[in-house]
Amino acid sequence: MNKILIVDKEKSMTSHDVVNKIRKIFKTKRVGHTGTLDPNATGVLVVCLNEATKLVQFLEYDQKSYICRICVGVSTSTEDTDGEIVDDIDMQYIEEEKIDETLKSFIGDYEQYPPMYSAVKVNGKKLYEYARRGEFVEVKPRNVKILDIKRISKIDYDNNNIIFDFIVTVSKGTYIRTLCVDIGLKLNSPAHMKELRRISVGNFSLVEASKLSEIEEGKFKSFNMLEALKGYLTTEDEELINKASHGMKVSIEKIKEVFGEKIDKFVIKKDQTLIAIYELDISGKFYRAARVWQ
Repeated sequence: MNKILIVDKEKSMTSHDVVNKIRKIFKTKRVGHTGTLDPNATGVLVVCLNEATKLVQFLEYDQKSYICRICVGVSTSTEDTDGEIVDDIDMQYIEEEKIDETLKSFIGDYEQYPPMYSAVKVNGKKLYEYARRGEFVEVKPRNVKILDIKRISKIDYDNNNIIFDFIVTVSKGTYIRTLCVDIGLKLNSPAHMKELRRISVGNFSLVEASKLSEIEEGKFKSFNMLEALKGYLTTEDEELINKASHGMKVSIEKIKEVFGEKIDKFVIKKDQTLIAIYELDISGKFYRAARVWQ
């Protein structure tokens, strides 16, 4: 079964817990996932089985959408509800227009510092390892992109804090916890993430997702590898199929002939079978096989 499952991850489970459960259900060790979700986050987790695990590196770049509940007025050590309170202030009334304008100001590219309690590595160690030991380490910002963001709930004032929900679509590597902190900074207030639900990853959304209990009962949808690559340009050119079967290089001229332009990546298939994924070589002079399925 070289398939892709869309799991609706529940709270208190790690993404690795989900993988272990899927391994037992389908009796295979070859299981991988894209886009880790924190234990307290819920929603879409894309899980790949057997040969589909070779797709993980290509699906990591997909954009993701979330519904997030933010609390403005309190900051924590982990930027979410798991951490210790670092700052707590009594919030005064903020006009809706100011909050909405603040959210809108994040659309586009922005430099984001990953949270200290994260798996981002610095000098071979994960940031949370430094954080747990109370060690200081210099963290460099990463360029991320907010494609869209807007408030989707009324603004509540609870225990002198401001709480509301927003929906956001982001690029790979964006930490929503940190986005909440940065939103607070623009409002001159501490903030943290209260709840997070991922509603889509690339082509897949909650509509296709199943809970682990449903998957155990056989009540789930599965997708073939080509369905996960809908965003890629695809060809069934016989010459390219032959070259791919031998892992051969492909000229830029050939790709311009097939697609009409120079592109970064493309998929080679035959009927409904995935043959290979090719990408432009770092030299920019030819295309090479990034992954071949035999």
